[in-house]
Amino acid sequence: MGISQAQANGWNMPIGVTDTSGDIYGLHMTIFWICVVIGVLVFGAMFYSLFRYRYSKGAKASHFHEHTGVEVLWTVIPLLILVGMAVPATATLKDMYDSSDAELDVMVTGQQWRWRYEYLGEDVAFTSNMSTPRAQISGEETRGEHYLLEVDEPLVLPINRKIRLLMTSDDVIHSWWVPDLAVKQDSIPGFINENWVKINEPGIYRGQCAELCGIDHGFMPVVVHAMEEAAFEDWLIGRKEAAAEKAMGVDREWAMAELAERGESVYQSICSSCHQVDGQGSPPAFPALANNEQLISDVDWHIDKVLNGVSGAAMPAFRSTLNPVEIAAVVTYTRNAWGNDTGDVVQPSTVAEQISE
Repeated sequence: MGISQAQANGWNMPIGVTDTSGDIYGLHMTIFWICVVIGVLVFGAMFYSLFRYRYSKGAKASHFHEHTGVEVLWTVIPLLILVGMAVPATATLKDMYDSSDAELDVMVTGQQWRWRYEYLGEDVAFTSNMSTPRAQISGEETRGEHYLLEVDEPLVLPINRKIRLLMTSDDVIHSWWVPDLAVKQDSIPGFINENWVKINEPGIYRGQCAELCGIDHGFMPVVVHAMEEAAFEDWLIGRKEAAAEKAMGVDREWAMAELAERGESVYQSICSSCHQVDGQGSPPAFPALANNEQLISDVDWHIDKVLNGVSGAAMPAFRSTLNPVEIAAVVTYTRNAWGNDTGDVVQPSTVAEQISE
């Protein structure tokens, strides 16, 4: 079986679409073939000796020790092999850790169980959530081609530019891993780790969190959409305009119907993984929102918990993840869904005031 066929079957690592991934693949194959040659020679000599000098043929064992020449030989040869492997490995590692002279910085924040991407200096930020339908996960629908590897908002990057990735986390340790880009970096609360990537070919590249980060660890995919540079600039301009439009929506009065519609979308993409689609939750870690007496009776408490999370619990703070319109929408939706029927309409301006306090 050829190398390309082995890659197609998932038996070998991918060559990838970056110079670094190509270097890693080349290093991997070099060491692989060195190990193959060593294995053939060692086991060949061993089996030849067992067959040629077996007792049934009348072979007599020689008795000798402290052969200086042999001892020097089996010390020098492994040393030369290790040096031969260490030189290219060191050069590759040095290149992997050199994130200087980047043309774009992206902050990657791990959250249970999603990724937040912020393009530093560009006023563009968004959260990437798994978009595989829950019906596929439960087995009610046929699983798609990219089962558990689909997101609503991929990380969009330009090709042919060096991009620094700054990794951190809001809660527990995550690990951002995309094999085709040769990037696997831990994101740790309270720390910022650096990595970088320079993609050579446009396309969509998929990965996932490689750290066991909680109950929905398997539902935390990574999708990178690499674009031509001109297309990326157009996308970036579009995202800035969309962000400006969302900011303008903070000052106007929203009707319950349009808030509830947007809130349902936010809830399905972010909240339903913990509190369930029908709001029944998974007590005790994730309480039910349907017929939740404290939620129904205290709107300020409700807004505060969405904004600031719950200390010591799995509920994260969404003040930096969702904008005021999205927070107002999801609060309005959950206060009027599943029989809660409070009739409350929370305006984005109210949320914005609480964020600024």
